[in-house]
Amino acid sequence: MCGLAGIISSIESDPARAGVVASMAARLAHRGPDASGTFEHSGLALAHRRLVVVDPSDAARQPMRSPDGRCVLVYNGELYNDAELRSDLGRLGVTFATSSDTLTMLMALQVWGERALERVRGMFSLCFVDLTRRVAILARDPLGIKPLYFAELEEARGESLVFASEPGAMLECPGVSREPDDLVVAAYLSTLRTTLGERTLLRDVSSVEPGGVLRVSYGTGRLNVQRWSLWDRLGPEPRREADAAECEALVRESVVRHRRADVPLCALLSGGLDSTIIVSQTLEAGRGAGAGVLKTYCSGAKGGTGPGSDDFAFARLVAERFGTTHQEVPVTPECFERSWDEMVTKLRWPLSTPNEVAIREVCRSLRSDGHVVALSGEGADELFGGYDLALRQSALFCRGGHPLQARHADLEGGEFELLCNAWLSPDGYADVLEMDFLERIDRGEPLRAWYRRQFEIASDRASAAGHDEPLQAHMLLLRRVNLSQLLARLDTSSMLEGVEGRTPLADLAVARYAESLAMDAKFVDAEPRRVTNSKILLRRAFGPSIPSEVVAREKASFPLPFAQWLGSSRRSILESERLRTIVRETALQAAASNPSQYWHLAWPLANLCKWFAAIGAEHEVLPDDRAQTPEAWQ
Repeated sequence: MCGLAGIISSIESDPARAGVVASMAARLAHRGPDASGTFEHSGLALAHRRLVVVDPSDAARQPMRSPDGRCVLVYNGELYNDAELRSDLGRLGVTFATSSDTLTMLMALQVWGERALERVRGMFSLCFVDLTRRVAILARDPLGIKPLYFAELEEARGESLVFASEPGAMLECPGVSREPDDLVVAAYLSTLRTTLGERTLLRDVSSVEPGGVLRVSYGTGRLNVQRWSLWDRLGPEPRREADAAECEALVRESVVRHRRADVPLCALLSGGLDSTIIVSQTLEAGRGAGAGVLKTYCSGAKGGTGPGSDDFAFARLVAERFGTTHQEVPVTPECFERSWDEMVTKLRWPLSTPNEVAIREVCRSLRSDGHVVALSGEGADELFGGYDLALRQSALFCRGGHPLQARHADLEGGEFELLCNAWLSPDGYADVLEMDFLERIDRGEPLRAWYRRQFEIASDRASAAGHDEPLQAHMLLLRRVNLSQLLARLDTSSMLEGVEGRTPLADLAVARYAESLAMDAKFVDAEPRRVTNSKILLRRAFGPSIPSEVVAREKASFPLPFAQWLGSSRRSILESERLRTIVRETALQAAASNPSQYWHLAWPLANLCKWFAAIGAEHEVLPDDRAQTPEAWQ
């Protein structure tokens, strides 16, 4: 697992380019503490930070150049069908000097071109360059497990495309503005998501979407950027019948593939269904392979009060049943506030959920124990129907009986999902947001329109797969807009401590299988309400092999009592001049004085305060240190 940075330019020679890329890579040192490398060519500068996971030899260092010198690759990820790809390439005469999957990816792209990405099963973000043809390919895995950001810049001397693994690193490039994107700021207040399609919280910085591919031609005096999506090429899986044995075999196979590493591996264990499945299957896959005892880790706040919210108790139960060596990593209020500040400052990016602090702390602990790879159960809720409360609301909407439908004539599915699940509903923007800001975002209409469009895409994909249940489109929308943000919190939090998080349930083959299933294999809206009405097939497939207490456990979304732990952040909400240009004084006062009641405002507002400070927005300083007038934010 690694960090990438680079500049692709229409300018043939630019001596400053290499220094900028080196500064970007330095910002990514936590992603790759083991090695670094750079590569320069006409119109091109690449940098890489390496976290050694497979093949620790120097032969696997990056940027990696093909044996004939024609192509070069910087790559962040893991291939889970590496053996199959090597076998196919071997039949074409390709030989391999290293066991690193970086070389597999490099040769696959050189031999098959960008269509090689359709063959890949894994998590990745990458930049592959054909130096002879002067064509670069930037790509991200279909589920969005690994991040990739870019900016298209125009200067007097020419055009350039800058990219990096983290948006904060992009700010090392002098041409990248620190001005926020107002619409995405509003979207963040509503959804806690830091991206909206390609758009991000920074106006100049874009995100390669999950499965997105950018083809950049840079040898024509101008940059030519073309886009396409792996999801369009892959198409939907045809509908199939649910089979518990098939589901169990597929998940087990995914776990086996995700275990490959030349460094110590452990597992994150919350005591929930998904992490328990991963632990049980990791142990099963390791039997007879000299794998030794599996180390498991749990983090959170001691003494949960909600139904099933005590992760520590359930994790201990699972660890005892399976005989893992288990460690607890409690998060205290002091630890929470300190780590939260450190994360936003270092990443130059706000957190989405409080759980990111717990993930970071548990990764700090396991890394200090010598572990580099951690298996996680992330992703199953979006793929197998785990959000019981949200899906019940969606089912009510599908039947035409949701209260929102009485207030909004002709309410469409995507806009319903936005309004129903928002922390700050767009319906309430006029009461919370400053009028000037409200006008700049067109009162939130572009956000509503974006959700309507995403629902259309989800509906079309569900229909193409042969699904006739209206709820399927809502499930696919959840995957489109929720999953990559969920996986981003694991990536950023774990990589801050130099740990590679792997997600066997958020795997392309598993995801496509889940997409093919009828709704009654995932979620059933039945009375009385039961936990077992969600993730139905997963519970059926693995229920016999895991503790029954876990199978029947209530889901706990935010086990950290963040509203009580805001600490000095409450004061910063009131002191932020930048925030006052966005949010009304009455709303700021309410969030700061009573965060337990107004938690849905207090959490995102406090994060925005920290983010503005981290990027220098509160000091009104541009990257080139020129004074910035208030009008520059308009």
